[in-house]
Amino acid sequence: MTVFLIAAALLLAAALLFVLPPLLRKTAVVNPHALRDEVNLTVLRDQLRELDADLANGIINVPAYEKAKQELERRVVEDVQPGAPATDAVADKRWAAIAVGISVPMLALALYGLLGSPAGLDPKQAAAVPPQNQAHAVTEAQIQEMVAALAQRLQKEPGNAEGWNMLARSYNALGRFGEAAQAYGQLVKLVPANATLLADYADTLAMASNRSLQGAPEQLIVQALAADPKNIKALALSGSAAFERRDYQGAVTQWQKILLLVPPESDIARSTASSISEAQSQAGARPPAQTAGAGAALRPPAPPPAAAVAVAGAEVAGSVELDPALRAKVADTDTVFIFARAAQGSPIPLAVLRKQVKDLPTRFVLDDSMSMAPDVKLSSVPMVVVGARISKSGNASPSAGDFEGLTAPVRTGTKDLKIRINVQRP
Repeated sequence: MTVFLIAAALLLAAALLFVLPPLLRKTAVVNPHALRDEVNLTVLRDQLRELDADLANGIINVPAYEKAKQELERRVVEDVQPGAPATDAVADKRWAAIAVGISVPMLALALYGLLGSPAGLDPKQAAAVPPQNQAHAVTEAQIQEMVAALAQRLQKEPGNAEGWNMLARSYNALGRFGEAAQAYGQLVKLVPANATLLADYADTLAMASNRSLQGAPEQLIVQALAADPKNIKALALSGSAAFERRDYQGAVTQWQKILLLVPPESDIARSTASSISEAQSQAGARPPAQTAGAGAALRPPAPPPAAAVAVAGAEVAGSVELDPALRAKVADTDTVFIFARAAQGSPIPLAVLRKQVKDLPTRFVLDDSMSMAPDVKLSSVPMVVVGARISKSGNASPSAGDFEGLTAPVRTGTKDLKIRINVQRP
């Protein structure tokens, strides 16, 4: 408290040192009328000297001189006020200084008493005041109480879908995954066939089941993809479920679909590409030896099935370029889909690769790992049409105005194809 008062007194004294000296200084105030008279006299004296010089030099005669002199004397009487002081009386401002010296400290004390916190100068009282942050902090116990209150209210309002959604997310945030799964169970009854909610339900149920997607969570994922085959979270979970049961090719198939739905530079695309690489690496690894018996370990590995050999060679490759005449009509960030579809039958692509216009010209390889569905693969047909299409919307489905180029039907396994994008879809 003493330190505060000393500091306040020093600051107040410094402020008065700036204010009082100008008020105590005696200042002479110039009279503007006196200045004007002095200027007029100077001008008239100069004119009289010029008049005397003209008479002496014979420029004017005596009568003219006398007349001009009388005129100058008349102007002196009119323009100059005799006895006007050059300055006013010196202004003595000591009373003003005294008034300021008294009023400034009093005003400062009054404002501090009104707006400040005098009680804060007392250490005992300051210690008794709780910190402001503690007054407004929300404790975990209070959050638990609010969630419990919401759960109790929903018992009376079982049809409140928004409330069940909030409760499920709240339980998730608190790590209470079992109760969150129950809340999602109520929610999907009220909002059926919603891919996002079903995917969230599956994810939460897996967390409650020791992070396993097998069983009920995977069934929910299937329902989510049935409601929306392009739901990114459902596709990611579907790939994770396949990876968990060591179906690495199935995981790649599902994750590859995500790359067709997200920007190539996005975090999702990078993470998905990393997962695909991991799955492909696992798919190429030799499975561990069985330990059912000694004879099993010595038995030579069985040759791969014929279907696997067919898949290994089922690919088409080549290059894609853009007709220079169309370059000004597309942007660097427009999406380029490189695809292969059956020469006869369904137009659904058997394999798809996603690029951008800025990547052109580019080389490509299409194989079964890029299929859109597990049962529709490049290896399932002998003849394919390979093409490339520029989509400004980024939509995998062809649209009017897209630019594309196609090959003639070629055999699966053909290499060194050359595709030129030079036609606009009607």
